[in-house]
Amino acid sequence: MEQIGPGTLYIIATPIGNLEDITLRALRLLKECDIIAAEDTRMTRKLLSHYDIHTPLTSYHEHTREDKEQSLTQRLLCGDTIALVSDAGMPGISDPGADLIARVISQGVKVVPVPGANAALCALVASGLPTGRFAFEGFPPRTIPLTKNRGNSAPRRRNCLTEAMR
Repeated sequence: MEQIGPGTLYIIATPIGNLEDITLRALRLLKECDIIAAEDTRMTRKLLSHYDIHTPLTSYHEHTREDKEQSLTQRLLCGDTIALVSDAGMPGISDPGADLIARVISQGVKVVPVPGANAALCALVASGLPTGRFAFEGFPPRTIPLTKNRGNSAPRRRNCLTEAMR
C-alpha cells in the first residue's frame, strides 16, 4: 500500500459528472493529506461531503493563484502533503494547477498524479470514431475559427477541443 511521504503534491482527478467516478486511491489520499487545494471549494465540498472527508480545504484558482502558489509551495517544502483538485477531471489541464505544478517541480517537490475521469478521452471513445490518432487542443481561442489551420500539417487525426459550459 502506498504511503504518503513528506513534501508531496498529489494531482488528483475528480469526477466529471457522477460523484461515483472517483478512484479508491483518490478518496484515501483526500482523507490522508494535510490540505486540499481546490479550484472551486463549493464543488469540492460536495465531493468531500458525499464521502465524509473532513480534510482542510483552501481555494486555488486563477484569482488566488499568485498568493496561494507561494504559501502552498512553502507548506510542501516544510513537509506537508497537498492534494490539488479541479472542478472536474484532472488538475493542470487548461487550469491554473499547471502553474503550481511547474513551480513545485522547480523547487524539487515530489509530484504524483492520481488518474481518474477524463472528459476528452470519454468523449473520444464514446464517439465511435477511429481513436488511433488524436490530439487534445484544450480551449481554442474564440477569435480563430475552429477549422482554420488546425492539424493541417499533421497526418489525419481526431482533434479533441474543450468548450466551457455557459
